[in-house]
Amino acid sequence: MITCAGTTAAIGQEGDDGFLGTIVLGESKREVATDTAVPVTEVDQTEIDDRQAGTVAELIDSVPGVSLVNGSTPNGSGINIRGFGANGTFGSDQKVAIQIDGASVGSEEIYRIGTQLFTDPELFKTVSVIRGTVGSFEFGTGIVGGVVLLETKDASDFTGGEPGVRFRQTLQFSSNGDGLTLSSILAWQPTEDLEFLANYTWREQDTQTDGDGEEIGNSEFELPSSLIKGRYRFGNDRAHALSFTYTETSESQRDVLYDTFLTTDDVFGNVDRDIETETAILSYDYNPVANDLIDLTVDLSYANQEIEQEYVEGSSSCEGGPPFPCGFPFPDGGFDVVNADQQYETTKLSVKNTSLFVTGAVDHDLRTGIEFIRKERLDAASAPGGEDNRFAIFAVNEMRIGEAWTITPALRYETSEIEGTLDDGTDVSYENDALVGGLSVRYAFESGLALFGSAAYTESLPIIDDLEVADLMERAEEATTYEIGASYDSTSVFSDGDALALKGTLYRTELTEVTSYVSDVVVGPGPDDIESQPLDRVETEGLEFEASYAMASGLYVDFNANVISGEETDAGGDISDWRITPADSARLTIGRRFEEELDLSWEVVAAREETREDDSSPGFAVHNLRATYIPQAGVLEGTELRLGVENAFDREYTPHLSTRPAPGRNIKLTLARTF
Repeated sequence: MITCAGTTAAIGQEGDDGFLGTIVLGESKREVATDTAVPVTEVDQTEIDDRQAGTVAELIDSVPGVSLVNGSTPNGSGINIRGFGANGTFGSDQKVAIQIDGASVGSEEIYRIGTQLFTDPELFKTVSVIRGTVGSFEFGTGIVGGVVLLETKDASDFTGGEPGVRFRQTLQFSSNGDGLTLSSILAWQPTEDLEFLANYTWREQDTQTDGDGEEIGNSEFELPSSLIKGRYRFGNDRAHALSFTYTETSESQRDVLYDTFLTTDDVFGNVDRDIETETAILSYDYNPVANDLIDLTVDLSYANQEIEQEYVEGSSSCEGGPPFPCGFPFPDGGFDVVNADQQYETTKLSVKNTSLFVTGAVDHDLRTGIEFIRKERLDAASAPGGEDNRFAIFAVNEMRIGEAWTITPALRYETSEIEGTLDDGTDVSYENDALVGGLSVRYAFESGLALFGSAAYTESLPIIDDLEVADLMERAEEATTYEIGASYDSTSVFSDGDALALKGTLYRTELTEVTSYVSDVVVGPGPDDIESQPLDRVETEGLEFEASYAMASGLYVDFNANVISGEETDAGGDISDWRITPADSARLTIGRRFEEELDLSWEVVAAREETREDDSSPGFAVHNLRATYIPQAGVLEGTELRLGVENAFDREYTPHLSTRPAPGRNIKLTLARTF
């Protein structure tokens, strides 16, 4: 069985006189991960380039189970996976984790501001999305929605691992909002053991319009980003390696709405805002060829996000009086939260090792690690400051028994000590810990069919954001997820050289001891006897499906879908629809490759109409067209030309959970060349 559907391969066939010839397998746009029970999808460099995405979020919204809140801009947006993550009030609920080259990035709950994935897609060569909890224990506790893993480009990606210098220049235009992107990459490899890369990207966009030609608020931005990376290999068999990575993305906004989600009109008014996000990672790797028990990685990472903002006088409709336009005196200089400066710093030391060994009939792939994590948050209005020091240890053992069984238990133990000062000046400290884990089982038949199932339990330890509420600091949210599914992977199914891969996963998640979400509960007979109390529980269930089919002729078809429902139960026992359940969605891509030179594709993205309580949205279907032309000879050899037409029929729609309309027709043209 070949488990590489989505990649090009060749199979030799034998006849009576020996070798008869080769069959070239068809290549699809995206590989389906049929060889694991973990629901994971990887967007590789080829797809990153072809999608011409303006934000990283626009790359991963093509993954089943992933929904975006305003994904076409780097600010005012967020990620929702399986019904957990961003919402229209906060950019994060701490149930979706994001890492860049192993550095944990992102903030806690910033009121009305979303900057969850504040970086540029030009910096990265792969983006992987792990959905659910079962594959998350290497990366943290409290991960209910999933994990987004981003890997930056390396110099050797351009030099091919050989000494030399390569320069890549990318120029991209987009019609909706007059977008412009300039990306310059310098890759230098003095020797086979030493490499350096520098990348500077400038991305700008004016105000976009929706399908009706109406302007979309908060859609303009100027976003410079940079990447510096180096690696040195040394020792016998080049077993040792040292590397350093630094990324930075910044933005300066002037006289823009404070509420980046646009859910409160101009009540809060406008601000001048400066945002800066940076990561730095120093890594040491040791992987001796002769010792399968050692594949060691030591990472020291630092992630920092700063948001400085100041109210613009006269920009709020509530300013002035008496009489007061909004029924209350407007504070001089604007609300405190509008003038609040935010800063999140995460320093992490991570030591991980992978060991390969055999015990009897069992082959082990054991990943173990320890982590020391320090989070620091600047004190600000509606955002208490403090420190969160954590220690974690984990083990994930992938055990293979013959060619059929794969059993993977995982455990993680994490401690947390949070210290801070309350508004009244009182110093407080809270200590918590969690033991979490899961088990996945997979059985593969010789036919290419595989069955799998998993169970996972995790806890969300208290966060600095809840420091003012003692009850929330003394308990942890608990989540249990169960999954069952099947996959199929084979070649030459309908014709010689074709490749078919299918994978479906049914999942159910229950979140209890909720601290992240509250609802109004009647606590007495009077009209004012209503209190906001944490929810009692949240339950979600759904189906994710991925399919990929490719023929040797170059024709390919990709399809994925997510069907999900959810309920929340408040403290009084009343049940209603889960407030951030995404819409059922599907995505179909039909394309044709002509050798290595031309790739043409048509993509349909559809979402079902939602009629949930107080949160309805119409369904939609939009069409995207893409063409990639990479000449293999002549004067244009080494040049890449890409043309994309997104929302080709200029459909006006607002995706469910989003607070802004989606962009109308957007024509994108990208020219790139590597010298």
